[in-house]
Amino acid sequence: MTEEIIAAHGLLVYLFLIFLVGGLFTPLMAGKTTKSFKKVSFIYTMIFQALATMAAFTGMVALFVGKIEWNLSISVMVVVWILMMFIEIKKYMLIKYANLEQPEVLTLLRSAFVKISIIQLLFVGLTIVLMYLKAQGVISL
Repeated sequence: MTEEIIAAHGLLVYLFLIFLVGGLFTPLMAGKTTKSFKKVSFIYTMIFQALATMAAFTGMVALFVGKIEWNLSISVMVVVWILMMFIEIKKYMLIKYANLEQPEVLTLLRSAFVKISIIQLLFVGLTIVLMYLKAQGVISL
């Protein structure tokens, strides 16, 4: 049973990674209007939080149901999750309350959206690589 839960966790993490790659194109899909950028940003943030929370939940279920010992790699995953949620919420709040009527602000926030998405991709990608290396026995955490 633990293997199935961990497999579901892995699948959700890969779906989340694919979503983050697609998120790089979110500012392009928003169009030129400020209202559409806010809407697309809101939808992106809600899907981001849903996928991240599902991945975290399945990980926690695997931890407790599978009686997996808490170790450094689990701590790394928790810290990455907290950091990514914090960054995403701050990004959305910035977009929500910014004065997007000024073209410079809109351009700045679009580029910040992409840069933050790249940073989040790196977080998830490096965590996946870390867990892969741990599973292969290259490193021990």
